[in-house]
Amino acid sequence: MEAVQRRRITVRGVVQGVGFRPYVYTRATGLGLAGHVTNTPDGVVAEVEGATAAVSEFCERLAADAPPLAVVDAVEHCEVPVAGGAGFTIVASRTGGPARTLVSPDVATCADCLTELADPADRRHRHPFITCTHCGPRFTIVTGLPYDRAHTTMAGFPMCPDCAREYADPGDRRFHAQPVACPACGPRLRLLAGHPPREVTGADPVAGARRLLADGAILAVKGLGGYHLACDATHPRAVAELRRRKARGDKPFALMARELADIEPLVHIGPEERALLTGAVRPIVLLRRRTAAARGALDALADGVAPRCPDLGAMLPYTPVHHLLLGLPGDPPGPRLLVMTSGNLSGEPIVTDDDEALDRLARLADAWLTHDRPIHVPCDDSVVRVCDGEPLTVRRSRGHAPLPVPLPLPVPAVLAAGGDLKNTFCLGEGHRAWLSAHIGDMDDLATQYAFERAERQLESITGVTPALLAADRHPGYRSGQWARRAAAGRPLVRVQHHHAHIASAMAEHGLDGGRKVIGVAFDGTGYGDDGAVWGGEFLLADYTGYTRFAHLAYVPLPGGDAAVHRPYRMALSHLRAAGIDWTPDLPCVAACPPDELRVLRTQLAHDLNCAATSSMGRLFDAVSSLTGVCHRSGYEAQAAIELESAALTASAAPAGPAYAFGLREPVDGAAHPVTADPAPVLAAVVADVRAGVPAALIARRFHAAVAALVGTLCGLARERHGLDTVALSGGVYANTLLSSECARTLRERGFTVLRHTRVPPNDGGLSLGQLMVAAAVHATEHHP
Repeated sequence: MEAVQRRRITVRGVVQGVGFRPYVYTRATGLGLAGHVTNTPDGVVAEVEGATAAVSEFCERLAADAPPLAVVDAVEHCEVPVAGGAGFTIVASRTGGPARTLVSPDVATCADCLTELADPADRRHRHPFITCTHCGPRFTIVTGLPYDRAHTTMAGFPMCPDCAREYADPGDRRFHAQPVACPACGPRLRLLAGHPPREVTGADPVAGARRLLADGAILAVKGLGGYHLACDATHPRAVAELRRRKARGDKPFALMARELADIEPLVHIGPEERALLTGAVRPIVLLRRRTAAARGALDALADGVAPRCPDLGAMLPYTPVHHLLLGLPGDPPGPRLLVMTSGNLSGEPIVTDDDEALDRLARLADAWLTHDRPIHVPCDDSVVRVCDGEPLTVRRSRGHAPLPVPLPLPVPAVLAAGGDLKNTFCLGEGHRAWLSAHIGDMDDLATQYAFERAERQLESITGVTPALLAADRHPGYRSGQWARRAAAGRPLVRVQHHHAHIASAMAEHGLDGGRKVIGVAFDGTGYGDDGAVWGGEFLLADYTGYTRFAHLAYVPLPGGDAAVHRPYRMALSHLRAAGIDWTPDLPCVAACPPDELRVLRTQLAHDLNCAATSSMGRLFDAVSSLTGVCHRSGYEAQAAIELESAALTASAAPAGPAYAFGLREPVDGAAHPVTADPAPVLAAVVADVRAGVPAALIARRFHAAVAALVGTLCGLARERHGLDTVALSGGVYANTLLSSECARTLRERGFTVLRHTRVPPNDGGLSLGQLMVAAAVHATEHHP
């Protein structure tokens, strides 16, 4: 008689909400094994019993053949006493104990569901909430673990007999799919219009919404992680009105296209971009625009969608509502390109609550396409672009959160509060770090409340109870003030801003910190150890600390935020620091009103309200204004983005003399950083402007000069300290032209180059670096 064995298997990772229990059921029954499988806070736990060979086969391929959405981190199994019995069952989930499993992100509607959505013979034909085990909402509807319907916002929708039969059938694609529903038992879509909003009755809500969009209306659309504001992207008046209502300035809008063919005439789409656009995440992908001549008559896009921007941010539909709104095959004609932007006023968090949407969006929307399935967790769209054939994440949110980032070193239970712009926070324990979804800018009280709610929710689904906190060193950061209040006796480690940027890149690339790297951190602002505004930094860093090897020369930041919003002020400050006269032939001088020019001259002469800054972001602003590209910035980094746009229109190898920074060594060999002086670059820019050299060529030469500076200073650091790995981080490195030129320059010199791919280089990735530094510093202080 063949030997019988029983084994208990625990599977950890993203294994709930992705069809793992049905997969286990099918695998076990196919091998003739008895037993059961269940969800627990620790993961999926199964017991299988049968012939020893069959049990071994079951265990050997369990992870390798897992469902496509599953991410298996660990499989543990042990022999347990034989229990007898026949058949294999899925038993009720067990609760209690710490949460150790991982929640799946939300997933775009799969091809099978889309086929059913468009099939008149299917009972879910045109059902706005069609989903199955392989797609649909996950993270944004989870209220607790284990992942069962009772712990989601679908708990209030009892299944009809047909859905219950599918849910219980191991051979069905919706076997134990928690959000399963149909027109008989699922959430209900409604269209509301007017002020005050009233439900539009007697018609299909989607058909009514499409008609409104075609007529130029602005529509609030409830999505997976919050409301969007939508309008026809080919309707100039509608786009302009949405921009006005939202107080958007010139900041580009994102597009949602019915299919790739609708955006292919407008932008360059390579294989990497195509894979991102059509994959399960469906982020906003920043795509290089084709020239006006190449677009020709096919470009019906309103000019106000992305004025003077080199990229278009585009995505494809990722929910059934989106597909219906853009039209199924055979539907009446309607808009095929929609502006799809976060449902909020600029600077506020995305709206998720239905009553709040009717209130807060009343001044923004003409109508609301909404439904009664609650959103438990806000989650903005992710944003990504491709740089040198690799993804460069600009915003890590829907489709990625709450998947953890693997850590190269174990850390205690840590909470890092992040920064005040593009805020994310990070929870970590062991070899995992959970970056939150995008929170936003912390200067708004509603955003601060959203931060607190998201932090509590992420603690609840990860089971991490932080014993150590980390925050930025800036004394005025609201994120740091929150961390100080929340510490409640727990240690709080303050982490220098640019050190955190470099540590984030190191952690993403799996460096254990045993050897320092040369960290190049370029951004707009970060609180320095000397109280100055840093941002053009070359650090020799590991997780425990850093040395400031070099930096851009300090110049005054006249008027603080005023200089950020009016780049001509930074240009004038840089010119004065370089000893270059403010003559009226220079675009930045001409852009400054005469009264302001007089005040600014006095302000700089007497150092009034002029913080010192070494910011590379502000230098980009200065050159952008000096060349006449952008004098006023209506959104973050606008001047730098438009300078990059200008540079992209120049030849790849600009003719003429190269610009070069000056280098100033410490006096008498003192232990001070090397200073990179932009004065020679600015003098060369001024000479080219006066000679009538096109702004595009000047912009390209400037980018080349910054890349050359990076190569020179990293070479100097290697010569003096023997380091050969360079980490590039900070918001300036969202500029793919600069990132590519820096990486090429460094690799030609034999350096290993670390660039961000999965974690943003901007402040959206700051909290990961804070977490790693805080854990290392705390360990050093307590275990020297």
